[in-house]
Amino acid sequence: MSNATAPRPATRPFFWRDAELPFIEARSVEDGRQVCYSRHSHTVFSIGAITSGCSTYLLEKSTLRIGEGTVVLMNPGQVHACNPIDDQPWSYIMLYVDPTWLATLQHEHEGSASFQPLAPSHSHDRALFDGLLELYAILIDADASVLHKHCTAVAFFALMQRLLGSATALNDKPAPRIEQAADYIDTHFSQAIRLDDICQAVHLSPSYLIRAFEQRYHMTPHAYLLNRRIQQAHRQLREGRLIADVACDTGFADQAHLQREFKKHLAATPGQYRL
Repeated sequence: MSNATAPRPATRPFFWRDAELPFIEARSVEDGRQVCYSRHSHTVFSIGAITSGCSTYLLEKSTLRIGEGTVVLMNPGQVHACNPIDDQPWSYIMLYVDPTWLATLQHEHEGSASFQPLAPSHSHDRALFDGLLELYAILIDADASVLHKHCTAVAFFALMQRLLGSATALNDKPAPRIEQAADYIDTHFSQAIRLDDICQAVHLSPSYLIRAFEQRYHMTPHAYLLNRRIQQAHRQLREGRLIADVACDTGFADQAHLQREFKKHLAATPGQYRL
């Protein structure tokens, strides 16, 4: 009898995007045992499905164990992370959606309006899970037309809104000065920001700023700064810019620094994402 073990599925993430459907992007991981994320957030709406196995799911202040059949939902700006449990296999798919595009579906009879965050952090609704898998399969199908992909996306997110949009929406506005601190970081992310710079800009003491900032954003100001730089690097890589140029423009010390932080936040290297 052979002692050889079966090879693991590839841990390299798969990314999909299409210039004709700029409002949506997809990714998948077949084997998440070696895929670990730092706490991070996105500027877009994120929705994913656990397709096998189980993992931990951190969202803001809550942590739970989720398994196959679970749909996870993250509003723009919400801190989150999904990671393996010991060495248990798990796989997942994710979609990242422009909140402005989603807002047009939420308010189709009301004209222009902003995206309304969803209250649920996850769902076990089978129709939602199956619909998400169907949308993903159509998006990555090279033979499916752009019209088919677009129509399927509209139908799925209309379903999501019907199933989950009636729940009480989130309305967690930060204190004005803490919001100003985040705005300061957003504006100066490519520079070498000191804690004193932020404190002086918003007229708060370091101890109060750190305590209140973590309470609101579930990150230290430093972690928020790194996350903001990764968000910008993500956008520039999607546009096809050279990795070294992106590292320089987004405030990282060098390409290696960007590489390390990008992998911590997105469980993929800049080169893997840029393809």
